[in-house]
Amino acid sequence: MTSPLFRGRPRRAGPHLAVRAAHAALGGAAGFVWLVLPGMTPPADAPVAIITPSPAGGTVGTAAATAATAATDGDETSGADLVLPVAVVGAAGALAGYGYVRRRRRARSRTAPGAGRPGAPRAADAEAAAPGHGDGEAAAPGHGDGEAAAPGHGDGEGDGDGVPGLVDAENRLLAAREELAFAEARGGPEAVAPWTRAVRDAEAELASAYAMRQRYDEGVPADAAERRHVLAGIAGRCQEVVRTLDAASARWSVQATRLPGALEVAEARFRELTARTPAVEATLSALHARYAPAALDAVTGYPELAKDRLVLATTELNGARQASDLGRPTEATGHLRAAEGAIARAGVFLAETDRLARDLTEAARLVPAALTGAEAELAAHRAPAPAEGAPPPPAAPLLPHADAVLAAVRAEVTSGRPYDPLELLRRVVRATEPLSAGESGVLAAAAHLAAADSLAAAETFLATHREGVRVTARTRLAEARRLFARGNAATQADRVRADDLAREARASAEQDVRLRGHQPAGAQQRPDGQMA
Repeated sequence: MTSPLFRGRPRRAGPHLAVRAAHAALGGAAGFVWLVLPGMTPPADAPVAIITPSPAGGTVGTAAATAATAATDGDETSGADLVLPVAVVGAAGALAGYGYVRRRRRARSRTAPGAGRPGAPRAADAEAAAPGHGDGEAAAPGHGDGEAAAPGHGDGEGDGDGVPGLVDAENRLLAAREELAFAEARGGPEAVAPWTRAVRDAEAELASAYAMRQRYDEGVPADAAERRHVLAGIAGRCQEVVRTLDAASARWSVQATRLPGALEVAEARFRELTARTPAVEATLSALHARYAPAALDAVTGYPELAKDRLVLATTELNGARQASDLGRPTEATGHLRAAEGAIARAGVFLAETDRLARDLTEAARLVPAALTGAEAELAAHRAPAPAEGAPPPPAAPLLPHADAVLAAVRAEVTSGRPYDPLELLRRVVRATEPLSAGESGVLAAAAHLAAADSLAAAETFLATHREGVRVTARTRLAEARRLFARGNAATQADRVRADDLAREARASAEQDVRLRGHQPAGAQQRPDGQMA
């Protein structure tokens, strides 16, 4: 694998070949020296004849000395004879390498297609610019800086289809709701009634845009030209949301004359949430002792996140006070808005924990009644055995599965172990939903409670982690909200579908945040361009 430090640089073959030729010549010279050096070095000691008496009374020293001398002379002669062949071979190798390099350079400069034309890419440069190499990788979708420009990425993304606005418009709406809550605390509901109407109008416009997007994701309409018109309509509605909010917030934004009162309201809300946090922590501890861990996954860590937001709010409130005292109202307003955002999200974390505690208590109370209602619903579908040859009742294939689910739920309730009452309600509702004829009663109430829980959990996660959530999760959540908002007109199937979509939206949003990251919850842009 090419190192990232060198990926994308042009590869020039010439210098590498020259180095290789030089290495070959140097290797030949080294071999030459290694072979010649022993022949050029005189022996350190002259052979000495050793005279050894022979049995015949003669000596063999002279013969041995003569043989040794002849052998030495033969070695010197053979080493000297190799000098010229090795030198010739080395010189020939060096000349061959040099000639090869010259030919490669001439071929590249004279015969390569496009060579010599201004701006013509070389082969090495084209390879460096290919996707996945060097700077070319940054332009590929989903890689580096290119991801920010790809559809469906970033706050100003194209929502996956080149349509700007859904994510940005909803984030603006969520921020406007936070500002509206503080403005209402400062001046009362009547004073901010026009702003409230503007926020409601923006909500309706955004809901319509999301309904169009949901149908678009489902493949409606199918014609390509009509689908382009749908995308244009979504973009227009998003622009209308932003225009409506901007027109309304300009009147109610905090001005220099309102800054002292706005600071007092924010500080009062900060103190209220700070005092409330220990009680919420105690509530969560009590829930852990009573219910299964899975029942509390949605709010685990929320008190700690609320504390983090309150710490940020402390810093921003101090900055607002200091800037106001120094006569810098614009800077003070920026700090105040950042503090309000952090305080608002801390309040959402704490409120969601309390909300889940109430829903779990209600679900635990409702589970036995839901089991009884489900048994009665199934009993209505249990007909006497059909006559021989008659078709079975339509509900007959569904009854064994529903019976098994209800038996498992009842066993879990009576086991004495902690359980998740909301999840048990979902199981009962789903087991009986195909057989349910009425849209009221205990099963409808159970379906409503389960859907409301999933919807609230998903909306809380979006509101507090909105910087990292993409359009798919938002669209599914908007569709769940639409189905749930039908109220008494909603069927049990609608409530089950809303529950499924809300849970899908929450899972998708969590995945977005894990994969893409996000700005710290409650971060706001101050007038100096820095993020709080």
